[in-house]
Amino acid sequence: MEFEYRYHGSSAVDSSARATNMSFAPDTKREPTYFRGELEKALEFREAISALNAVVVSDLRFKPKDKTVYLAWLAQQEQLNWQQVAVQRSRNAAQVKDLQAELDRLIRTSNERMGPYYAAKRRYFDYLYKKDLDAWFVLDPVITVHPDEVFFECFSQDESTYGRLGASYEVFKNIGEFACGTTNIDYSADLYNEFQKIRRYKTTMFQVDPSGFEVQTQAEDTFKELKIDLPDTWVRGFLQVSSAMTLPTVSFDLHPMDVHNLCFVLRRSKEKTGPRSLRYLLKPGQPVQVVFEPWNLKLTFPRSPYLGDKEHEIRVWGRRRIFILERLIQLAKKFTVHLLGSGLPSFYIADLGHMNFTLGLSGWTANDWSQAGNFDLMAPRAEVDEFTKRRVFEGLKKHWVASTDELARSLELDRAAVLAALGIYTQAGRAIYDLNKQVYRVRELSREPLPMSKLRFSNEREQSANRLVDEKAVSRVLAEDSPAGLRLRGKVKDGRVYEPELTIDRDQRLASATCTCNFYTQNKLYKGPCEHILALRISHRRTQG
Repeated sequence: MEFEYRYHGSSAVDSSARATNMSFAPDTKREPTYFRGELEKALEFREAISALNAVVVSDLRFKPKDKTVYLAWLAQQEQLNWQQVAVQRSRNAAQVKDLQAELDRLIRTSNERMGPYYAAKRRYFDYLYKKDLDAWFVLDPVITVHPDEVFFECFSQDESTYGRLGASYEVFKNIGEFACGTTNIDYSADLYNEFQKIRRYKTTMFQVDPSGFEVQTQAEDTFKELKIDLPDTWVRGFLQVSSAMTLPTVSFDLHPMDVHNLCFVLRRSKEKTGPRSLRYLLKPGQPVQVVFEPWNLKLTFPRSPYLGDKEHEIRVWGRRRIFILERLIQLAKKFTVHLLGSGLPSFYIADLGHMNFTLGLSGWTANDWSQAGNFDLMAPRAEVDEFTKRRVFEGLKKHWVASTDELARSLELDRAAVLAALGIYTQAGRAIYDLNKQVYRVRELSREPLPMSKLRFSNEREQSANRLVDEKAVSRVLAEDSPAGLRLRGKVKDGRVYEPELTIDRDQRLASATCTCNFYTQNKLYKGPCEHILALRISHRRTQG
């Protein structure tokens, strides 16, 4: 998928003894989005934006050993041997012909014997070239200006970690004119080093430069054109994060020192065998406990009681990505943890006062967001006509940020229809759910509509589910109310008879589900619901309709 940007100049930070000016160059091909203000919480912003950079450069994929130093030494040794041969020839001119013949014979033998080595060496350097080339395919961070805050979003290189930094207007003073909207900003590699020069005693100006949108046509040679061909998985992962944040979670707060202790244990020990998981033990009214596997070391957080009403034991993997939060411990008032379930994604939200930092982790590092789970299939899926969808989006864009209930009241629409419409725009990259404030926000990920035919996960299983419903393979559907929501049970004939069960909560989200098929037995909900669970849900929805 090709993304095309045009920047007027480059983002820069001018630092002197008394002042620091941060200027971000926006994408001029998008609607004018700009902001200007003086940083009042300079030190806090510096640490938070540096933590966001840790997400951008994060890549925990397996990397082979770098042998470039050894190969350089080997080439030097080969050159040294040739020099010794040259000295020998000068001293023994009479033996040059004999030595040359012998040397030619040795070279031929060496080439025959070393052929596999040279071929492997060539493949290795080809791999290094491709590996380094991939490192440049990083989408520029997305910045969004809203009436109540400015927030940055980014994705890691290994596509398993999502970061979002929100800064309310209390972080700034002397705020100038601003225009709400979303744009990509030019984020150079040297910008991180410049951020480290921000100090409290220096005046720091922050601006998304509006002049980038006012340049005349004849000055186009000053633009920096960028075309980045990004894999579909990158954008698809961004959409899956947005869908996952709308799902029901098990939530609790952690004291900053508890997060410090968690990181301290992981820093102190290095596991050599599996399982490499964190097991959260949550009992109502009891302190949160964490078991570190494979050592089975139990850590109790007396400052952090679990306030839920049900007992849970949830395991999460990819735990070393939590180190990204270390830089925020000294600034945070608390960390709110949202767990979707064992082996499913988790979210850590750092409360930084007038700022908040959201770290979204996929089920485990190798199972990145683009392949983790079809979380869009678990979101509200009610049928909504085009006119209602447009009304909902226009109502949201009028205020830029709103809760589901606020939109339902202002538009006089059913809450389920509003939720379904917002879910559709979330999956299309035009809206985002703010997990920190529990509201929806307008955030258009790209200038042009995303090609959903490429990005949707659900085609194959949803098509199979609709086929099963059309063939009347779903029978004996039983619906009953429960404390968790609407519980559905039924039978689906697909070669053999399967018995799916699912629970839909009050917000029309798939809260839990089981099935007797092989797909569910192997994957549970880690890769989203199977076609039989979807068929049962679709059948009930059509019946209600």
